Amino acid sequence: MIQFLLTGANGFVGRALAERVARGGDDVCCVIRGAPGDAAAQSRYVRVADNFAGIEAAWPADLRPDCVVHLAARVHMLNDHAADALDAFRQTNVAGTLRVAEAAVRAGVRRFVFVSSIKAVGEQDGGTPLRESDVPQPRDPYGVSKLEAEQALREFGAAHGMQVVIVRPPLVYGPGVRANFLSLMSALDRGLPLPLGAVYARRSLVFVDNLVDALVHCATRPEAAGQTFHVSDGVDLSVPELARTIAHHLQVSCRLVPVPVPWLRAVGRLTGRTEQVSRLVESLRVDIHHIRDTLGWTPPLSADDGLRATADWYRASQR
Repeated sequence: MIQFLLTGANGFVGRALAERVARGGDDVCCVIRGAPGDAAAQSRYVRVADNFAGIEAAWPADLRPDCVVHLAARVHMLNDHAADALDAFRQTNVAGTLRVAEAAVRAGVRRFVFVSSIKAVGEQDGGTPLRESDVPQPRDPYGVSKLEAEQALREFGAAHGMQVVIVRPPLVYGPGVRANFLSLMSALDRGLPLPLGAVYARRSLVFVDNLVDALVHCATRPEAAGQTFHVSDGVDLSVPELARTIAHHLQVSCRLVPVPVPWLRAVGRLTGRTEQVSRLVESLRVDIHHIRDTLGWTPPLSADDGLRATADWYRASQR
């Protein structure tokens, strides 16, 4: 039996990972803030303050996990009201991550899986799917903080003999998804016309169960030590293809209006939504050959399977 220590267990991916570990017969301990959610309540948990302050004091003396999977983070927010956004991201995503790593080393943890983001590399692919060897060019405070956390963890792991594995997912979707993906499903369900018919950008996505499967591989396979991996569903849909597939599984019509991309960009500038429009009209694909070649990992579920499951969840949630 393997013991996992999991941060972010109350989050979207964390709940799915905790359930997967429990189903596999392994043990999971969750690091949480506040009251335990469903995932944490079903397992052992450690309560900490913001940014993991006091985690060493809260860490039980008999807690000796084999692996830490660090999911908790300050996430990208479109309307961030922090006085210094980059500093706020650094406090959680860099300093907080290192606090967890320091506590893990003291407990004898050998492997630390850090769930970063493709935003640590960039916001667009420049015509070629992003690979782990590409020079990172993050564009926002979230991406910068994730890249800095990766660099700090590599140095920390090398200095203390802890194996660090970095995983960079693109947008994660699945039952329970929120934010823009949920808004897209809601708009399609309501039959709203969407100005996406002339958008040909392709975006990599990863179904939550596929990401969880990749994380288990990274936590348990010896070959993963010291590696950085990009993960996705292995199929990069265009924005219209994504909308049509979701609409198909929701059993609704898909009304896409072919608005030229320059017009969309102009509207984005006028409305202060330049970043949101850029994410729709610029391709962001990731290359997953490295994790395939190194760990023999392939997505266990297709993108169509994942989108069907997500649409089924959405439909059930509206009843």
